[in-house]
Amino acid sequence: MSEEVGELAREINHIYGPKKKKADEETREMADEMGDIFFTLICLANSHNIDLDEVMNRVLEKSRVRDKDRYEKI
Repeated sequence: MSEEVGELAREINHIYGPKKKKADEETREMADEMGDIFFTLICLANSHNIDLDEVMNRVLEKSRVRDKDRYEKI
């Protein structure tokens, strides 16, 4: 997981940060790196019998309650 997140961080740094790619460095897509992270996370969750749908619903509800007054209503 750390390796996959590191690869995404490198891509973000190449795009937005001061460290640009070397001429001979392979081009990778941020979306592909995010997909690798999802895949790794799903495998980890499955190996520990963690229901990611349940976890995501809890996180979204926590954020909804915590941030209910954070943004201006339209």
